[in-house]
This record gives sequence, structure tokens and C-alpha cells, in this order.
Amino acid sequence: MEKKIHTELCDMRDNDRETYDTFFEHFGRGLKFGIYNSYGSKAADLGQLLLFWSAREEKLVTLNEYATAMPAGQDKVYYAAGESRDRLAKMPVVKSALDHGYDVLLCTQDVDEFMFRVMPSWHQDAVAGDSEHKGTEERDLEFASVSAAGLDLATDEEKEQAEKAGAGNEELLSELRDALGDKVVEVRVAAGLGSAPARVAAEGPVSLEMGRIISQGPEAQDAPQAQRVLELNAAHPVYGKLVAAKESGDADRLKLYGRILYDQALLVEGLPIDDPVEFAKEVTELM
Repeated sequence: MEKKIHTELCDMRDNDRETYDTFFEHFGRGLKFGIYNSYGSKAADLGQLLLFWSAREEKLVTLNEYATAMPAGQDKVYYAAGESRDRLAKMPVVKSALDHGYDVLLCTQDVDEFMFRVMPSWHQDAVAGDSEHKGTEERDLEFASVSAAGLDLATDEEKEQAEKAGAGNEELLSELRDALGDKVVEVRVAAGLGSAPARVAAEGPVSLEMGRIISQGPEAQDAPQAQRVLELNAAHPVYGKLVAAKESGDADRLKLYGRILYDQALLVEGLPIDDPVEFAKEVTELM
């Protein structure tokens, strides 16, 4: 019976997409929980039924449709997770991914990030038909959050520029790290951040979005949190301001910049800041 239902749903997905989109709107979250609750054992079957909002196509797509449309050389499925599709679409890192030719799946359900932990990759079958991937052999594509630290979207030229900008500024990064205390585990220069002067990213098994969801639970105080990293965009004029403050010996101004950049990056990610009143005060002081 389960196999028959799966077959009928696949047929609806392929031949009556409008009806399937409506079905998925009502039952998609349940399919995702089915993957999560089975610890990924049902990922191969249920994953074929999933739909995600494509930032590039601005419509719902299957994982196979996403994979088939990927540019040659892409080996990951990029996604962004948060509460609002509109906010995710406006995030600088999402726009940067699109500018570099990579589509991003916008995920707004609380189960999404947890599902990806038990379904860390997607198995794409060999591609046939009219596609630039025609003849591509079957492959496993890793899911990658655009909010993860060390996201590799940049071109070789952008990476080289970021490496040069970070070289010789180790003390600057160290002072910013000290100014932020235990809020971050590291401050570093990163490439491919687009128009953002900085961003907060996460290292380790707990993502930013998972941390946000867990923090709202009944045992939030003891819940594991994301290890946050502040990544600086060396191509942005603000980085020059940081370097200038360091070179002039204005330690207080450098710390002020660091705190504002950190809180600003949290707001972009849809995360709360510790002290909105203090943030407003610091922005006013900077003005």
C-alpha cells in the first residue's frame, strides 16, 4: 500500500503539478517529519516527494529539478533556512550565491534544518534528455546551508583578494574577537559575501536556525547553541574603516565597529540581539 501511494504521488507530481503543489502545501511538513523521525531511513523515497522554493526560479522545485539545473561543477545543494521567504531572498549571502550562478532553496519550516541533519545529501540519478548535464552519472550532492561558516561560493580571484586583505591584519581580527568575547568563536576575513560588510555564520553541528528554534523550547537554557563566527568582507568599504581604526590606535572605535557589525549581522540573519537599546545607542554614537 505504501509503495502504491508513493507511486501515485510521484505520478501526480509529474503530471498534475498544480494539484501536487496544493497537496504538498498541506502535507509537505509531514513528509519532512517522516524523514526526520525515521533517522533518514526513508529519505530516498520521501525525498522524491519534497518541494522547495527556488530563489532563482521563484517557484517550488523538486530536488531533482534543482540538481538538473545546476551549473557544471556545482556539487552541493545550497539552502537558506529561516522564518520568512521574503527575508531569506533579501539576504546578501543568498544574493551573492545567485550572482555566482548558484540557486538557493528557501526553507521556512521548523523541521527543515533538522531533516537535513539526517538527510545530509541527495542522490541524483544519471541525467538524460536535453540538459547541459546530459550524460552526467549518478552522484551524491551534499546539502549546504548558506549560513554555514566557510561557505565556498567565491571565485579564485575573490579568494585571493580576501587572503591578501586578511594577511598582516591578524591583530585586528584578534582585537575584534576579544571585543566580542564569548559571542563568537572566531573573527576572520571571508570571500564571496556580496554586498554585506560582515555576516554571522555557524560552525559545528548546530546551525543558526536550529539554535533559534531550540532557544524557544522549554529547555532552552540547557540547549546546545551554534558556534558563531563573524566573517568580514574585505571588499567592502567598512573593512577599510576597521583597518584605519586599528592603524590609528583607536581601540575604542574598533570595538564599537565590531559590536555594531556583529549585531547588524544577527539582524540580517533574523536573530535577536542581546541589547537593542545599547545597539541603538552605539549606532547613534557612530552617526
